[in-house]
Amino acid sequence: MTSIDVRDLTKAYGSRRAVDRLTFSVLPGRVTGFLGPNGAGKSTTMRLVLGLDRPTSGTATIGGRPYAALREPLHHVGALLDVQAAHGARTGRDHLRALAVSNRIPLSRVDTVLEETGLAPAARRRVKTYSLGMRQRLGIAAALLGDPEVVLLDEPANGLDPEGIVWIRELLRRLAAEGRTVLVSSHLMNETAVFADHLVVLGRGRLLADTPVQDFIHARVQPSVRVRTTDGTALGALLSRHGYDAAAQGDGAWTVRHARVDDIGRLMSEADLPVMELTTEEGTLEQAYLDLTAGETEFTAQPQEA
Repeated sequence: MTSIDVRDLTKAYGSRRAVDRLTFSVLPGRVTGFLGPNGAGKSTTMRLVLGLDRPTSGTATIGGRPYAALREPLHHVGALLDVQAAHGARTGRDHLRALAVSNRIPLSRVDTVLEETGLAPAARRRVKTYSLGMRQRLGIAAALLGDPEVVLLDEPANGLDPEGIVWIRELLRRLAAEGRTVLVSSHLMNETAVFADHLVVLGRGRLLADTPVQDFIHARVQPSVRVRTTDGTALGALLSRHGYDAAAQGDGAWTVRHARVDDIGRLMSEADLPVMELTTEEGTLEQAYLDLTAGETEFTAQPQEA
């Protein structure tokens, strides 16, 4: 089983700790979303896992070994950290061929990953003519070139169009289904909620959460019920009499916090109030994430005055 294991990992720059005694594992067979505000230490942690920086203390291993100790590492680990890594004067195909030759990867894999990432039609174009989304696809193609067991991607959806967003989502799910270890950092909460099974959340270099996605949401955001009838005033009074925490919405509906659809529906039926709308509003990953990281954001904008 090839996992990423981070143990008591610390990276200090002078008196500032970019990563602070961090411990977590990324397991195979699932997509782990790597979240945190800007400056939380996500990119630094990925660089430490890939041996691009040296830790001040602690360890980061892949399959029990440091990245530097892996023989032919691209056969074991694929990573996308910087979409500008490819030389602009090379064609996309030549960039991948150079990586393949230098890492003893069959050249047939170049055509395979070009097709897989949708870049085959642009393979002979110079990288400097590529859009940001195309550079992202090229970086992902390079990460997949050695058919690795472990894949680390830093903001892979950045610059992708809607079709590309759907594609990366399906790719990540497929890689996990094949038993690979997948770690993906992202600022796109809605997308992360779709593709991730598990979350690791950082704040100011420290571990804030290491949990399945749904457990993370349910622990921080209580679902609510949205209800609407022909007599909003009567509905509000009914909910108040029974002790519900309810708030009127601008469209005539009421939002009832910490409630169940069955209970609200039964209450309205007993009061002979017609039901025009009755739905559960589940908490979102974005709500849960903002609730957890509210005090961990290094850079925040001031509220806009009306």
